[in-house]
Amino acid sequence: MPVDETLSQFSDWSYTTAVAVYVLAMVFFLVEQSFGRKGRQAAARTRDERLATASASGGGGSAPVTVLTAKGMTTGASDPSREQRTRPERLGRMGVALTVLAVLLHLAALVLRGMATSRVPWGNMYEYIMAICLVTVIAWLVMLRRYPVRHLSAFVLLPVVILMFVGGTMLYAVAAPLQPALQSYWLVIHVAAAAASSGVFLVPGVASLLYLVRARHERNPASFSRFGPRLPALEVLDRIAYRTTVFAFPVFTFGVLCGAVWAEAAWGRFWGWDPKETVAFVAWVVYAAYLHSRATAGWRGTRAAAINVVGFAVTVFNLFFVNLVSAGLHSYAGVS
Repeated sequence: MPVDETLSQFSDWSYTTAVAVYVLAMVFFLVEQSFGRKGRQAAARTRDERLATASASGGGGSAPVTVLTAKGMTTGASDPSREQRTRPERLGRMGVALTVLAVLLHLAALVLRGMATSRVPWGNMYEYIMAICLVTVIAWLVMLRRYPVRHLSAFVLLPVVILMFVGGTMLYAVAAPLQPALQSYWLVIHVAAAAASSGVFLVPGVASLLYLVRARHERNPASFSRFGPRLPALEVLDRIAYRTTVFAFPVFTFGVLCGAVWAEAAWGRFWGWDPKETVAFVAWVVYAAYLHSRATAGWRGTRAAAINVVGFAVTVFNLFFVNLVSAGLHSYAGVS
């Protein structure tokens, strides 16, 4: 079918506008991270926990203990939502509103791309990255409703903005029909599962990186002395990383299995150790190791977070290097 150039142009405009709004929202979140109440409260919790630990180790008498709620806030403290919001907090709320607006523009760009080409809008690297980033931001917005981590949103939006900038410039592809090798209903199932899981995996990757920063600061207060105390409690970051990985891993597994079935139909074998298949299998093993180590008491914490970061690095490697540099049966998944 012919491509609707008007819808394609609207898709490109929506994409560019979404990136610009994401950048503006990221600036607002950075202001809240630097000057907002949540950052100061996190720093205060760090000081209180250190004082409580010192008092307990000193012996004699009952030591004051700081009790954390499920959301990492100290009990007995006044509810921040009842206090007058400062300007950084208002900017943070505006950042969330801008993020929602950018998600709507982002979704419009993806839908318009599909309507312009009369196919699913993930037939090349530009569209695939667009889909991955959309899933990432939606997953993070869900996390914002469950945990008080709004001031960390800039660290999630930063890789999203970078990926979308790279996708919209160096990897941009003109709207066109699918290549013959991709004209299969398995494209809808396999690639959709891969994009959804890869997008969600970005969230635990960032959370685990921040976990390592916070853990390093707690071991050595001189490390990240300005940034570390403003991060949420380790338990909050660990919970975000674990729960998002638990959700994404079965979807990723399903995508790998669907890819094997598609490979058997297209190439006559389920698995041939093609570069993309090999790296996808390595990523699966790493995330399986993370979930196993996270479920084992002796491997929780820094070691589990490090494994999750390795898994995210392998996923990014599979997205860029394998698609754009290596030669294999998946080479047609490049920029065109």
